[in-house]
Amino acid sequence: MPPRLPALRTAVTRAAAVVLAGTLAGAVTPPAAQADTLVTRPTAYVDPLIGSANGGNTFPGAVLPYGMMAWSPTSTTGDQTGTGAANGYEYGATRLRGLSLTHVNGAGCNPGAAGDVPIMPFVGDVTSSPSADTKDAVYAADFSHDDERAVPGRYTLGLASGASADLAVSERAGVADFRFPADKPANLLFRVSNSLNGSEDAEIHIDTAHRKVTGSVLTGAFCGRRANGGTNNRKSYYRLHFSASFDRAFASTGTWKDDSLAPGSTRASGGEGYATGADRAGRGSGGWVGFDTSSDADVRMRIGISYVSQAGAEANLRQEMAPRASVDDVARAGSRAWDRELNSVRVGGGSEARRTTFYTALYHALMQPNLISDRDGRYPGMDGAVHRVTRGQKAQYSNFSGWDQYRAQIQLLALLKPEIAGDFAQSLYNFARQNGGVWDRWVHVNGATHVMTGDPSAATLATFYAMGVRNFDYEGAFESLARQATVPHPDGLSDAGCPGQCTGQRPNLAQYLDSHYAAQDVCHCWGGAAETLEDAVADAALGRWARLLGRDEEAAAFEERGRWWRNVFNPGAGDGSGTTGYVQARNLDGSWVTPFSPGSENGFAQGTSATYTWMVPQDVRGLAEAMGGRDTAAERLDAFFHKPDGSWSVKGGDALRYDPTNEPGIHAPWLYNALGQPWKTQETVREIVDTVYGTGPRGLPGNDDLGTMSAWYVFAALGLFPQTPGSATMLLGAPLFPSAVLDRPHGKDITLRAPAADATHSYIDAVRVDGRPSDRSWTDARLVTRGGSVTYRLADRPNVRWATGPADLPR
Repeated sequence: MPPRLPALRTAVTRAAAVVLAGTLAGAVTPPAAQADTLVTRPTAYVDPLIGSANGGNTFPGAVLPYGMMAWSPTSTTGDQTGTGAANGYEYGATRLRGLSLTHVNGAGCNPGAAGDVPIMPFVGDVTSSPSADTKDAVYAADFSHDDERAVPGRYTLGLASGASADLAVSERAGVADFRFPADKPANLLFRVSNSLNGSEDAEIHIDTAHRKVTGSVLTGAFCGRRANGGTNNRKSYYRLHFSASFDRAFASTGTWKDDSLAPGSTRASGGEGYATGADRAGRGSGGWVGFDTSSDADVRMRIGISYVSQAGAEANLRQEMAPRASVDDVARAGSRAWDRELNSVRVGGGSEARRTTFYTALYHALMQPNLISDRDGRYPGMDGAVHRVTRGQKAQYSNFSGWDQYRAQIQLLALLKPEIAGDFAQSLYNFARQNGGVWDRWVHVNGATHVMTGDPSAATLATFYAMGVRNFDYEGAFESLARQATVPHPDGLSDAGCPGQCTGQRPNLAQYLDSHYAAQDVCHCWGGAAETLEDAVADAALGRWARLLGRDEEAAAFEERGRWWRNVFNPGAGDGSGTTGYVQARNLDGSWVTPFSPGSENGFAQGTSATYTWMVPQDVRGLAEAMGGRDTAAERLDAFFHKPDGSWSVKGGDALRYDPTNEPGIHAPWLYNALGQPWKTQETVREIVDTVYGTGPRGLPGNDDLGTMSAWYVFAALGLFPQTPGSATMLLGAPLFPSAVLDRPHGKDITLRAPAADATHSYIDAVRVDGRPSDRSWTDARLVTRGGSVTYRLADRPNVRWATGPADLPR
């Protein structure tokens, strides 16, 4: 039987579990919320297990805001080369093969990214190579969720073997208490080669004299196993170094490589490769240290990591972790760090379930970007060399799921944490300069993975600038992104990695600039229609940025390119029921790609024409005109969210309707504001909030995609949503909480008041902005850049007259 941790039986609600778990980390039990009482200890409402099922791909382990170290389980379902889900943890997979040092939140490529150096408390003698245990039958252990606790900055787990682990972290280091049964062999396995995607090489060194274990893993390969271009990413781009020290001597040591075991050895090396299943099983290296637990069953380990060197890992550990710091000490510091971060939004009122969903979403949204620079400012560049942060830059950040994040997460980051956003913008610019001027659309650590489509870096940095972020070289970054958008690059003619990981960031740009659309038959991209829409969004954002910089000639050119979406809108394309006018892929000769169906993904990327047709946030008026006017467009949008019988269809699974699990359509509920029917935005958003999001492991609709889906919920709950990339305009919806304060730097706070907010008051009856009545369902940039207040009068039925006048619609 495992050691009993304070029990939480399945009959206990998840909300209650969060409260108790918060208490274990030093948080106080949250008081009953009043509308005028703002939350002060938001960590008490965070449940890291939300999104760990239902394809959310979150992880429950210990991590700090933007932290380099994310210490979390790697589970197994009987295949040493795979896990229960992307990022190593799936709530339904209750067998563990290690506690890994790095993770990425919510990435969709199974098995995701990172998961480096699984460390496994093993009860028993090591009598065979753990790498030869290809089905995880021996060197893994079952566990029960009754013996699992996850709170911000701390993770605790009891195993059926009788061992347990209690973990807490700083930004680049961690401390663990491992407990073993007193009457059985106690070993700690370092599976150094067993990163989630495999590895090219790995090494371990055991220093018995100094009670240390050090090593590294050379890995990468994000999305390297997917069929849609994955072989392009079966490559290494970073080496993670670690240095672990112990509070006691080792009773035994040993190492292994592939199927060979070497008891007493202190060195080993060898990677696993980047295949999967039988093509990789049985390969790899690692080592173990054993302990005499007859009189003391507790083992404490302190560990630091670095992407630069072992010396960097040791310096990070030394500078971030006091020599005698306990797990409790580090956990308390971590809880305080998370409270400071999450207090950037203080809500008042609302149910406990609402607060749990909200603060967990904010927690997931503010996990990234992630530090990759050491305490001394050094980091690995995209060119493979070691660099140091630029003057004025506090840290180098990475992990950029651009295609996903530019739609919601980066706006939330800019709104709440503009200084982090600026350092992140500078980080991406640094990478581009190290990468021959190419801005990669999906950056993992220092690797250009090319995953997805479009030019999300342009949309991201333009948004940062529009929302007031200034602590980066914005002139240099603009010029670099404008050059990428106007000067063809040889990679743009390559099919390497296509369709899902095409190397070219502006594929076949010369053809695009000539035809004004990406031709499906020669685009060297995932899908010509999707590429056209993505590039139009990015170019419109660059145009807005150029306008703010006073570069009017460039602004006009990019603004015009932002309207090129019209060249893949076919007014004659129909669905067979009489509705016509859809986005459709075209060939170089101008012909439309056939056969066509609104439910087809031909020409698109992870979505259908029915979804992508709405992906014109920069020109909603133009889209409505193309569809036959605002009323016609609104009727079509109604059909996008409802079945023919009028019932809601907002949970996904229908190729013709809204899909909350993926990004191309997540802005669509807010389009009603520009169509003159804002009450439908209010009721649609509330339906999604009430039925798709919630508490518990299934509380996210799909991949969190580095905080994107969580950021969508945060905005929806606040009654705000970004109108379009490259803009600071916010669209208005009905808040979930009676009050909220966005505590922002430099006195630019935003106060939101909606006294009647509850489960039944989901419609806006009237609005005041900075105390003055407003008939607009949007706010201009001043709310974001200067701060201010919005007061909502909510009702239980729609006001079909408010914010409907043509002059009051979002511009």
